[in-house]
Amino acid sequence: MEPSLSETDRLCETDRRLAERLAALRRERGWSLDELSQRSGISRATLSRLERLESSPTAVLLGRLCAVYGCTMSGLLAEVELPLPQKLSVTQQPVWVDPETGFIRRVVSPSSAGFRAEMIHGELPAGARIDYNAPPLAGLEHHLYVLDGQLTITLEGVIHTLGPQDSLRYRLYGSSGFHNPGPDPVRYLIAICTP
Repeated sequence: MEPSLSETDRLCETDRRLAERLAALRRERGWSLDELSQRSGISRATLSRLERLESSPTAVLLGRLCAVYGCTMSGLLAEVELPLPQKLSVTQQPVWVDPETGFIRRVVSPSSAGFRAEMIHGELPAGARIDYNAPPLAGLEHHLYVLDGQLTITLEGVIHTLGPQDSLRYRLYGSSGFHNPGPDPVRYLIAICTP
């Protein structure tokens, strides 16, 4: 049995594994940093720093890389997390923090072999915004439920404003954005199903 890790240790270990996995994905495709830069729109220098663990990727950068590699963000993060049991206590649920926005992404029920859905608990600080140019996989099905706070979601230019206990379901084919216009953090659950 593996020793229990603190949440800080889990985050550091996840960052290390993520950097290694990003480098491996690029090498598996035979791409140079320059080629990946052209495909993703992320500078070569930034990609190099991410792979060498000199900086942590933001949600936007991970979103761009997932789109290029054809995987979901949760799927990528699940690959680098320590193995998880079927039942997860809150301390076992993988957590990732966007260093740019402070967005906290807790994987309540991770994607895994034999399952097409995953559930994420998101917390977006007041005033924070995350914009994605494209989905990692076209047609991803989303079911979002706001626990508390205010959330504005833009889907291919269409704005949806949600408050506590509001829900929104959609299939994602284009750009999307999450914005917290309120004075407090917004907390929500989102179930994501692969097509």
